[in-house]
Amino acid sequence: MYGYYGYDTLFLAVIVVFILGIWAQIRVKNTYKKYSQEYASSGVTAANMAERMLSEHGSSVQVTMIPGSLTDNYNPRTGLVSLSQGTYGSTSVAALAVAAHEIGHVMQHQEGYIPIKIRNAILPAASIGSTAAPYIVILGAIMGSYNLAMIGVYLFLAMLIFQIVTLPVELNASGRGLEMLESGGYISYDQRGDAKAVLRAAAMTYVVAAISTLVSFLRLLMIAGNSRRRN
Repeated sequence: MYGYYGYDTLFLAVIVVFILGIWAQIRVKNTYKKYSQEYASSGVTAANMAERMLSEHGSSVQVTMIPGSLTDNYNPRTGLVSLSQGTYGSTSVAALAVAAHEIGHVMQHQEGYIPIKIRNAILPAASIGSTAAPYIVILGAIMGSYNLAMIGVYLFLAMLIFQIVTLPVELNASGRGLEMLESGGYISYDQRGDAKAVLRAAAMTYVVAAISTLVSFLRLLMIAGNSRRRN
């Protein structure tokens, strides 16, 4: 069914995705570095801006600082928006864009955004699939059990769906963030494109992650298919 051509194609895809991943990470860092040198017209720090946005939307979520660079995140379980050291006290366009993106996630949870509900529902199965699925597929292949191998494939499918659903979640958070930046007067009209460039570069990492997961899924499906042929 698959043959050597299929293996060669997947091997090439793995290499391409690996290169894309490196490129995406470099692009994020370079874009953030570039626009971290451009200061927002409002002169407000990312932390202060985030707190104002949360207050304006009646949110009880708190803003805190965490170590690292580009480690910014929102955790709905703890009710914390964590901004990295390079973002927290910065007044740059890059910092404000990253912080606004995280507030976008807060608004998604607050408003019950459907894609994020779907992603959260898939998360438990996706977590299991990302770690256990490859081992289950390989074990099924070794034992010549197609059914066991396919259990691993279906588990990993949850991870693939999770990554696909993540794309609209992240893009929507960026869109919300940009809208809040503009409507709040935190950046000038001329700086909108620069803030968008930062968020677009970050979004590319999620696109690459989804492609990488798809390639891994096809590889596991191929291994499972081989176990069926041996029966």
